[in-house]
Amino acid sequence: MPSRRQMLAMAAAAACLPGAVRAQPAPDQLVLLGTGGGPTPKALRAAPAMALMIGGQLHIVDAGNGVARQAALAGLPLKALAHVWITHLHNDHVADAFTLPWLAWSGALTTPVTVHGPNGMKQMARDWLRFARVDIETRMADEGRPDLRQMIRVEEVQPGVQHNAAGLKVTAARVEHPPLIDSFAYRFDWAGRSVVWSGDTRPCRALIDLAKGADILVQEVMYLPAMERLIASESNAPSLRAHLLASHTLVEQAGELAAAAGVKTLVLSHFVPGGDASIGDEDWRSAAAKAFGGRIIVGRDLMAMPL
Repeated sequence: MPSRRQMLAMAAAAACLPGAVRAQPAPDQLVLLGTGGGPTPKALRAAPAMALMIGGQLHIVDAGNGVARQAALAGLPLKALAHVWITHLHNDHVADAFTLPWLAWSGALTTPVTVHGPNGMKQMARDWLRFARVDIETRMADEGRPDLRQMIRVEEVQPGVQHNAAGLKVTAARVEHPPLIDSFAYRFDWAGRSVVWSGDTRPCRALIDLAKGADILVQEVMYLPAMERLIASESNAPSLRAHLLASHTLVEQAGELAAAAGVKTLVLSHFVPGGDASIGDEDWRSAAAKAFGGRIIVGRDLMAMPL
């Protein structure tokens, strides 16, 4: 039978165990935080965003409204937030670019966050920090928090390598999402693994080149028959249809892109329509599989994939 001293030692070790487990960095993973496409809030899918945990750091790619809560639902540690990558300045992709670190800072975040995005991000940051001034200064004085204004860094993106440190390289390519000129896809390479986020784009050579040989391509998709039904009653239906077809990717074209790039896995996301329950997973999968024979994953909110 253990002695009293041994029992106390075992109890102390057990008491320490949960903290030790929590101290371990989260494993590398990809989490689809929001898979809806377009600015209108949807009951079935959250606004577009993806999380990558890499080497204990949290990267958020696009930051649609509600992304902080989606990260919390996914069990991701917001205190590990290090980078936010914005593809373009449409509101469904940029709405919470600065609200995300703000809310993380209201919790346990004490380290800098770099927000990367197109031309205009620096002006947006200045305007947003003016908007948030009262809360920031109040929490600094009342709760002893560090100055968030000194923690948020902004880097405006141009095509090419954006980040190359600690074994992670992030590369941007300008894709085609008219009428916006600055719209980017991002590729993350580390430890022999690679993930590409298409952003919003029509099929283009720049995306194929960026995604060449990648392990995973997360690609925006539209399902044309359902899209036609969705916009038929809109007063601006002709111009809206023209915009969607000129600026986005049909699910069949997503399969063609994945095949041309030779990726291993195609993950479908940013669904348009994203609020139509009549479109089943097999509808999306079979349409993409017309041109792509590799693995196809039909994304859903909070879907996690080990990397």
